[in-house]
Amino acid sequence: MFLIDDILLAPLKGVIFIGNKINEIMDHEMSDEGAIKERLMALQLKFELDEIDIDEYDRMEDELLGLLADIREVKENN
Repeated sequence: MFLIDDILLAPLKGVIFIGNKINEIMDHEMSDEGAIKERLMALQLKFELDEIDIDEYDRMEDELLGLLADIREVKENN
């Protein structure tokens, strides 16, 4: 009976595993200063190439700088 349960639940366990891996990757990306700095540089490049306007640049820059400040605050408290 347990073998049948394992077979039937295998797809669900796979989805849960993939969800957990995605969550780990997102946590890493959101806590990596280097990734945020790279996004800031890419944003600067888009602005310099006139792909985005100043309002969008300011909004996105504020968001990224806020993330960077949050990461640094968490690291200081640990």
